[in-house]
Amino acid sequence: MSTRTSTLAVAAVLALAVLAYAMGLGGQYVPTNGDELVYIHIARLTAEAGHWLPLVSDLPSMRNTKPPLLFWQALWAGDWGQQWTLLALRLPSLGYTLLTAGLVGAVTWRIRPNRATALLAAALFLGFFSTFRYGRPYLTSAPETFWLTLPMLVFIWKMNRFSDEAKAFSATTNIAISGWMMGFTGLCWGLGLAYKSFALIAPTAAATGLGLLLIQGRHGTGDPHPGAVLLRVSAQVLPPVLMALGIFALWFALDPDPRAVWQEFVIGENVGKMGDKQGWWHEALRGGGSSLWVQGIAYLENAGMLFPLVAGGLAVAWRGRHRATVSALSPAVCVLLAWLLVWWAVFMLPSQRSARYVIPAMPALAILLALVWDRMAHGWFVAVLAVNVLVILILARIGWVMVELGIANPSQAAVLWVVWLLWLTVILLGLFHAPATRSAALAAPLLFYLCFGLLTAPLDGAQGRYPPTALKPGQTLGVPSNFNAQWERFEFLLPGQRLRPYNMADVASPDAQALLQTRLREFDAVVWLQTQDGEAPPCLPHCQVVATRWVVKERHKSGDITWANLWRPQEWLFTREWLLQQRRLPP
Repeated sequence: MSTRTSTLAVAAVLALAVLAYAMGLGGQYVPTNGDELVYIHIARLTAEAGHWLPLVSDLPSMRNTKPPLLFWQALWAGDWGQQWTLLALRLPSLGYTLLTAGLVGAVTWRIRPNRATALLAAALFLGFFSTFRYGRPYLTSAPETFWLTLPMLVFIWKMNRFSDEAKAFSATTNIAISGWMMGFTGLCWGLGLAYKSFALIAPTAAATGLGLLLIQGRHGTGDPHPGAVLLRVSAQVLPPVLMALGIFALWFALDPDPRAVWQEFVIGENVGKMGDKQGWWHEALRGGGSSLWVQGIAYLENAGMLFPLVAGGLAVAWRGRHRATVSALSPAVCVLLAWLLVWWAVFMLPSQRSARYVIPAMPALAILLALVWDRMAHGWFVAVLAVNVLVILILARIGWVMVELGIANPSQAAVLWVVWLLWLTVILLGLFHAPATRSAALAAPLLFYLCFGLLTAPLDGAQGRYPPTALKPGQTLGVPSNFNAQWERFEFLLPGQRLRPYNMADVASPDAQALLQTRLREFDAVVWLQTQDGEAPPCLPHCQVVATRWVVKERHKSGDITWANLWRPQEWLFTREWLLQQRRLPP
């Protein structure tokens, strides 16, 4: 494939990525963290209170669970409640993600001045499932990823005026953090901490320090003594650290209740994650979601369907371990490797571990993969396409069932099938035409994201929403909730109502009929879920169905989805939700 053709192919894939990310941004079923609605709840009540601080919540145990900058972003985006839509709240996150992708591409071009490689790095970053899942919702990793990564990328840009193959630097080479760079770094780090947590200063500063150590200790021609190098690097990293922590500490100075901030955020949200009631080793080795084994493959997990390429990139590094010593690596690659290694190692330490904690290192991974793209074996790209074959079959079956159930209309189904056929064509082209394999492996996951957006679109239409006139404004509405603030979604589905959550376990209770009757007497209307296909509301004929909608079942229990029923998504994926009122007898 010619250089021009390669550049055009990657540019087309990048445009596809932007389209996939914009698809359904304001929808109910954007892949997200389950806590997104908790933070939307806090932001909404804070906006209603009309002040920046303190934060407000109806959940006593969940108020100061994130620094205020996350909520202030929502106050600005939602115009203090005047434009309170999921689209408005999520747009800043998408903006941060696209800016980060642009930086990734620009820095890659600085390291290797090749347009195809630069576009490739940006597309890889957007192709990671962790970016798609956590780079768009309101509760997201996009802001801290941008602010914490920005100084590292600017530093690489600044020092990479030297060739990628440089092996030594003169004593006058500026490979340190300069004065203005210290201030810029401290400001960026501070904004990142003000979005997420002061604890992120540990991996951020340590990764930067290690990168400087690798550069100055191996490439520099100054004092070769390790202690002197360590002291010099510490003197460069410490000022930005202090500045960043000072910016974060403004929360305590501005909040009218700093004691609550200390107890709820510092102790509850951060210190509490460092220990475990049954011991650190129990949590680390027991094999659950917070084990060392799971955290060990965090980068593979975050890559999603691109995980074979991460494995392939590591294989390239392993094969070249003897000739690619630290002293032979470019300073840019030293910084990138340090960033990846430290973020991975630091989040092995808390008792609560998650692959999403290393998301701020994913831009570095995208750059490194783009740099070794041409050196990875053909089989790694075939493996990506093989994974897509499994996913495309399941997604096609779900789309078929949605048409059978009447969730998707013929025009929606037609658009979905066109994109699905395009996705299948790309997979087959990549599998059977070797020159197209690499581009196909890059495009296939992004076509999956686009198909996912088209698949959920009907659920954001008439079949998945209540009519605007279903209820008169200001009524008291009983809504089910099985997780923190999950009732907040009805603020977007039935705006203007007074929401009163009840335990969703009532729906599946043996006393469901009596519990529903009680709820109907307590509230003006009740939202109730169907538990079995074809089931009627248990209150009939003593209640009336105001409206119904299709919903996606969430938080499946173990055994709900098996190989036996995987081909029948109507049994485990879709169900009905009723909006009910007590039947009024005629006078």
